[in-house]
Amino acid sequence: MTKKETVIDEIKEMPDQIVEEILDFVQFLKAKSMNEKLKITMASEPSLRKDWLKPEEDKAWQNL
Repeated sequence: MTKKETVIDEIKEMPDQIVEEILDFVQFLKAKSMNEKLKITMASEPSLRKDWLKPEEDKAWQNL
């Protein structure tokens, strides 16, 4: 049995009030992960912009 299956089995045994708290926590973790990915993307944009603005990049992408 995988860890995910074990968690699901444990959740099935919990009362609805606890399941609501678990759902809130899972949604929090998901949002936190997305926020961290966004921060990394935003931090890398200035360094990547140098390459994106080169004329040879425009030429390479003009047929798409």
